[in-house]
Amino acid sequence: MTFDQIFDRLIKNEGGYVNDPADAGGETNWGISKRSYPNVDIKALTRDGAKKIYFDDFWTPLQGDRLFDGLAYQLFDAAVNIGISMAIRLFQRALGVADDGHFGPHSMEASVAMSETDQIMRFLAERLRYNVKCRTWKEHGGGWTNRIAANLYYGAEDS
Repeated sequence: MTFDQIFDRLIKNEGGYVNDPADAGGETNWGISKRSYPNVDIKALTRDGAKKIYFDDFWTPLQGDRLFDGLAYQLFDAAVNIGISMAIRLFQRALGVADDGHFGPHSMEASVAMSETDQIMRFLAERLRYNVKCRTWKEHGGGWTNRIAANLYYGAEDS
């Protein structure tokens, strides 16, 4: 899968412009929040503009091109939903390495040694455990659970 294909799949979860007071990210468009990008005109952000942000600020630091395609999608989706550092920490926990939030050589070595299916299943388990502990679980837990359920289907298709 290419970044373009992975982005197209991701963006189905993110949708267009919202300004939900219960969302800690505040004003959001295409999944890009004002809290994270205070200098971006969120309401006017285009799909292509969001795609560039996702490639430069998410995909590249995650080293998505070096991972199994199915896993790259899962990690990318989580990074967009909960932040890059936390997504990497959860992935590192799934790999059984120190969860320092920096995807370096030890994490890559552990990733190469584990099957794609095992990485996806373990990562999604860590992601669900994390979500249940979030303070906004009551408001957003159903949506997060549905997103992870959809990702389980993708994981079965991709691995």
